[in-house]
Amino acid sequence: MQIAKDWRIQRHRYSLIGTECVSCGLHMFPPREVCLQCTSHDMKEYYFSGNGVIYSFSQLFIPALEHVENTPYIIALVSLDEGPLVVAQLTDVDYGDVEINMPVEMVTRKLSSDGQKGIIRYAYKFRPKLLC
Repeated sequence: MQIAKDWRIQRHRYSLIGTECVSCGLHMFPPREVCLQCTSHDMKEYYFSGNGVIYSFSQLFIPALEHVENTPYIIALVSLDEGPLVVAQLTDVDYGDVEINMPVEMVTRKLSSDGQKGIIRYAYKFRPKLLC
């Protein structure tokens, strides 16, 4: 794990903070210095709602080393309401219950831990949105 890097980007991991192009209004995640649409450098910080729908998904059985304790887990491509696609783990749902276009919401959950150093990393994940 990279403690310094984790510390620098933790705010983005917990809040889905991206950028909005002041020139054309495009919302981008992760944050960008140059607009992907109009190439403007005039950006401002943008807080995403955390709501979206599942665009695609898969279940992983052979994970990266830091995710072994959570295997198997579901990874999804989530289309946020504001436009960008985000890759994230799904939580609080069984693989057989996941569907394309299922409404989801962002939650902060444990991503991984390092038992020897005692470091626990948290990040955004998505869960099915409760429809009332």
